[in-house]
Order: sequence, then structure tokens, then C-alpha cells
Amino acid sequence: MGVSLIDLWHTMGYFAKGIVAVLFIMSLWSLTIMVQKWWALRAARRETVKFTPEFSQFLEEDNITEAIKLAEGYKKSHVARVLGGALGEVKPLIQDGSVTVADINSAERAVERNMLLEVTELKRGSGVLATVGSTAPFVGLLGTTMGIVNAFTAMAATGSGGLASIGSGIAEALITTAFGLIVAIPAVWMYNYFQTKVDNLSAEMTYVSKEFIDYLIKGVSGEFGRSRFTREFNPQTAGGSNNPISK
Repeated sequence: MGVSLIDLWHTMGYFAKGIVAVLFIMSLWSLTIMVQKWWALRAARRETVKFTPEFSQFLEEDNITEAIKLAEGYKKSHVARVLGGALGEVKPLIQDGSVTVADINSAERAVERNMLLEVTELKRGSGVLATVGSTAPFVGLLGTTMGIVNAFTAMAATGSGGLASIGSGIAEALITTAFGLIVAIPAVWMYNYFQTKVDNLSAEMTYVSKEFIDYLIKGVSGEFGRSRFTREFNPQTAGGSNNPISK
């Protein structure tokens, strides 16, 4: 004998219907976040793949003006937003040939600030998915608990016993747990997926930012100009391997 969800809905009490309504709102909320984040990360990735090789080419040609214009043109690229602001700050110094160690450190801090802002922006909405994924099963369980309580209360009131007398009430109660799991599972899956994507995009920002700082260091004579941000990065390794961002 099949179970009709419509029939269960009509037999549900007001509390159970309220639980289902809450779960439905949570599902719509998480689904909206999923679509928005997927589209934003996809657009950022596609623009970054186009932006990175062109930006590197302009730096090699010392064409700072075109590099800034290029960064301004890729509004959705996380790398372009990070490097565009930092490059704009040091552009006058680069053109005058007066780049100092202090200027490089200032540019480095600007890059790090912009990276923090970009990572925060990329993670926006992840908290909603984490909250839905962790609480939806418990919301459904709350409905199940109250439904079972009502079923046994009705059995006691009628004086009839046996599973047949409370079967429909238990089915009504358990359906809320099923709804909770249906809402939670996709939210947890997508949360983990987006966290991995954000980690990958953060690595891309770090990689290109190190290249940018290394470019500035080339204008300063002496090894003392190398900052902490680039001491951890091996330029020879980067030069001898394929750029993972431009693939």
C-alpha cells in the first residue's frame, strides 16, 4: 500500500504542518544560495583564466597602465580585484622608478588586505548552507517527536491499542524527519563543494599575488628587499613549472 504525501499533509496537525513549512523555507533559502554561489564562482573562475596570462604579459612588458585597465575590465575575477587595487597604489612609484622596500611592503599589505576581503566575499552564504545542513534534521526530528507524542496521546484517549491504531500518526510523524534529511543532505554536499572551490581560488590569488610582489622586487637592488610574502615563494620553481591558473 503506497503512501500519499497529499493525504499525509491533510491529516497532519498544525504543528507538523508548521515544521514542514519551516523546512520548505530552509530548502528554498539554501537552494538560492547554492545557485548564486555556483554562478559567482563559475564566473570568477572563467574570468581569472582569461585575466592571468594577459596580466602577466603586461607586467613583463612593464605596461602598468594597460595592466590596470585589464584588471578594471574583469570585475568578476577575484585575482583581478586583488591585484588591480594594489597596482593602482604603486603605479606612480613604478613609473618614476622610485620603488623602495617600504613601497613593496606597502603593496604587499594592500594585496593581503584585498585578499582578506575577497575570501570573505567568496565565503558569503556558506554559513547559511552550514546552518541548514546541521539543523534541518533536528527540525524534522522535532516534528517527529511531537507527532509520536500526539499519536500515543490519541491512542490513550480512545482506549484502543495496537500498531494499527497509531500507524497513521507515526507515519505522519516520521515524514517530517524525511523532509529534514532531504533538505540537509544537499546543503552539506554543496557546502563542502564550495569550501573546496574557495580554497582553490584562494590559492590562485596567493600564487598570482606572489608573482606581482616578485615583479616589484626586481626593481629594488639587493636581497634585503625581499619581503616575507615572497621569501616563502620560489620564483625558480614557478618559472620552471606550468602555471596552474592559466590552464
